[in-house]
Amino acid sequence: MASKITPEIVDTNILLRYLVGDEPKQHLQAVKWFKEAKRGKRKLRIPAIVIAETCFVLESFYKLKRESIAEALEILISQKWIKITERKVLLSLFEYYRQGLHFVDSYLLSWSKYNNEPILTFDKQLLKKVN
Repeated sequence: MASKITPEIVDTNILLRYLVGDEPKQHLQAVKWFKEAKRGKRKLRIPAIVIAETCFVLESFYKLKRESIAEALEILISQKWIKITERKVLLSLFEYYRQGLHFVDSYLLSWSKYNNEPILTFDKQLLKKVN
């Protein structure tokens, strides 16, 4: 009988080291963990909130362009060997994010679309997208 692998929750700092590689030792360790997951030796789980924080840090601290952030995160989120909470919602939000909406507003629009639930907001920019 095969041993059950317990999923491990990936924190934002792991994703940042994996994506940015600015801390060489940590980058190598993060890459190793992701490779092990791809080979089925580990199970990685990334909650939507970690994707949100990663996006925020890449944009605000690393000053990366939205297109680069969206592309990198879409590739990551698309990997079926990683357990991603709300994968479909996250993948579709980048359509709005690329148009200049904040990550959370993009998330709400995507959530609304997939769950057929309206958004209640005073945010004028978001209201333009809702209506």
